[in-house]
Amino acid sequence: MAKRARPVDAVIIGYGWTGAIMAKTLTDAGLSVVALERGPARDTSPDFEYPRIVDELKHAIRGELWQPLAKETVTVRHNTNDVAVPYRRYGSFVLGNGVGGAGVHWNGQLWRASPEDLRLRSRLEERYGKDVIPDEMTIQDYPVSFEELEPHFDHFEKVCGVSGVAGNLRGEIKRGGNPFEGKRSDEFPTPPLPAIEVARRFEIATAKLGYKSFPTPAANSSIPFTNPYGVRLGPCNLCGFCERFGCFLYSKASPQTTILPILAERSNLEVRTNAYVTRILRDSTGKKATGVFYVDGEGQEVEQPADLVILSAFQMHNVRLLLLSGIGEPYDPSTGNGVVGKNYAYQMCSETALYFSEDVEINPFIGAGAAGQRVIDEFNSDHFDHGGLGFVGGSLIYAGATGGRPIDQMMIPPDAPRWGSGWKSAIRKHYRHSAPLGTQGSVMSYRDSYLSLDPTYKDSHRLPLLRLTFDWHDNEYKMAAYSAAKMEEIARVMKPEKHATISFKPGNHYDVRIYQSTHTTGGAIMGSNPRNSVINRYSQSWDLSNLFVFGASAFPQNIGYNPTGLLAGLAYFSAAAIRDSYLKSPGPLVPS
Repeated sequence: MAKRARPVDAVIIGYGWTGAIMAKTLTDAGLSVVALERGPARDTSPDFEYPRIVDELKHAIRGELWQPLAKETVTVRHNTNDVAVPYRRYGSFVLGNGVGGAGVHWNGQLWRASPEDLRLRSRLEERYGKDVIPDEMTIQDYPVSFEELEPHFDHFEKVCGVSGVAGNLRGEIKRGGNPFEGKRSDEFPTPPLPAIEVARRFEIATAKLGYKSFPTPAANSSIPFTNPYGVRLGPCNLCGFCERFGCFLYSKASPQTTILPILAERSNLEVRTNAYVTRILRDSTGKKATGVFYVDGEGQEVEQPADLVILSAFQMHNVRLLLLSGIGEPYDPSTGNGVVGKNYAYQMCSETALYFSEDVEINPFIGAGAAGQRVIDEFNSDHFDHGGLGFVGGSLIYAGATGGRPIDQMMIPPDAPRWGSGWKSAIRKHYRHSAPLGTQGSVMSYRDSYLSLDPTYKDSHRLPLLRLTFDWHDNEYKMAAYSAAKMEEIARVMKPEKHATISFKPGNHYDVRIYQSTHTTGGAIMGSNPRNSVINRYSQSWDLSNLFVFGASAFPQNIGYNPTGLLAGLAYFSAAAIRDSYLKSPGPLVPS
């Protein structure tokens, strides 16, 4: 028998970035709020204190901060004729768990989407004609513009103390920044950190080729900084333990270092950890959410009534919970009908390893997830002419190692021995003198790429796992080859003794053993009407007006940037509408 908790004004499912943003918005408005987090409570102190946090084996290999796959995972298949199998060991992506979610162990690269990204289908059709988009490609425009999101991008950058250099400041193209970015209203809140050695060499090489490199926008403060909420961040020291780790210096922005401190003592907010939500409840009409069911840390099922439901979990978990709750019509690839699970997308990346002579000191242990890196944006989004290339989309090309950790970040040439004295000699020769370049590429959405409930496998609560049906397409193979060729051009100008490139080629299926990024998107996409989307421009469910869904599940296709800036901008955009309109007159914010 489920225990019934005291009703509240709002319940939040997932207490990461968007959950924290919404908790602040709703408690500011005076609402009583319960936040439910599936994982444990975590904070900078004591959980991320030095030296315990810089344990590579514990955190980067065994995934102490990640979701335990033995309790819940996903299943994966390449097409509908395959039988999906469980993702039993982390490889392709990692799933956050606990307070802060993946915002604890992310890289900190904080990008805005390009204006072109937000109206991608219209942009491509206007520039190249409708035939450039294949029939099986299901990309669509966002129902919100860059100009509408810009104030919220700016605010989130200030919340995070982002370091960088503006490239388009109020319409003026500024030297040293990204000339392809949309018009911004203000500079970055903190200056960029000094370039690490490989980034410095990348800057010289790209300039010789006529490209305009700039510092990667980094949610790593470069100076002591106090954000708009009065929370202080410290300067990053390029310790090399950024992605897959919590930050012990209060330098990398996370919910714990930016928003949660001001919420900790609010009497109208209760955070319940180890609370595994199993479904969203609806009234007898099916048109209104009435709360959620969850299983607490003692195994007790609890009903939490609420007038407003905020779904702000990880992208995959958002989609799974909608499917488990029977909200919206599940997507059917055979007919194209339905929207829940539609347009799953990922990213396609390549890497070139540079092996310099022993008189070139790269010092890879000096690094961070984003700080100190440099990047070019010439071949991303629609920043270049795709005419005749046979693909759409593109990639960032960047230089800058995130660290030089001994287990996961040892770089040796592909012809070096893999074990024994030869391997040791290769490590001694190359460790201090090697560095990577990388591309991070967009992936379009397709009719045959989607999310659904698995008919066979279940989690520890006997609920169906989420099933991914996904593989690469010709468009992405061509895009990756084009980006990799540009990266190799830069590599040659950097003059290493040798270099080696890894890039996906036709015939290489999507492989869950190979890490690409944790930037999974789609499944609960936003759009202009209920026929092409799960949520409207304000992240409000078309089916239940008191349900809002936040995160990268909203992206109609994936971009070449990291998703956090865009998903936070969309959350703040929605938060303003909830505060200024919805709470005054609950109901649909966009007519269906």
